Amino acid sequence: MAEPSTVARPYAEAAFRLADGASALGKWSEMLGALALVADDARVRAAVTAPGQSDAQVAGVFIGILSGRLNAEAENFLRVLAENGRLGLLPEIRAQFEALKDEREGVLEAEVHSAFELSEAQVADLVQRLEKKTGRKVRTKVQVDKELIAGVRVVLGDKVIDGSARAQLGALEAALKA
Repeated sequence: MAEPSTVARPYAEAAFRLADGASALGKWSEMLGALALVADDARVRAAVTAPGQSDAQVAGVFIGILSGRLNAEAENFLRVLAENGRLGLLPEIRAQFEALKDEREGVLEAEVHSAFELSEAQVADLVQRLEKKTGRKVRTKVQVDKELIAGVRVVLGDKVIDGSARAQLGALEAALKA
């Protein structure tokens, strides 16, 4: 069986093309976010997997819950997902849509692991430095990781900038063993 990310990709790309063509990336981002939240709800999953539900009824559950928050294209997109039994992929579709949107907008996601809580000024300074280094807009997710001892570790896609005391101690240990 194919990986969920593989199955979700064509749907995410289709949603992105629809949104981009209508200059509505932000609106589609909101709609897909709401749809993903609904799809993750256990009560909704129970309702849509009940025996005897037609595809139209299943799509109707989502449309009813999000009444007024979906445009006609999003409702049609939802119906296609229901017909193909892909509503459970909505969280993955949203994640891939957001990645495509970030790429189009030149935004880079950075995970910042810090040994201590960072102030807003420290985060802003770090973001400014990362943006200067990468030449792209950077959005950060900051997490506290006490195992770092001190400093920060930044993950930018497949690149890691490790300025933690733990990494420095590890490098020192390796140098002493050599």
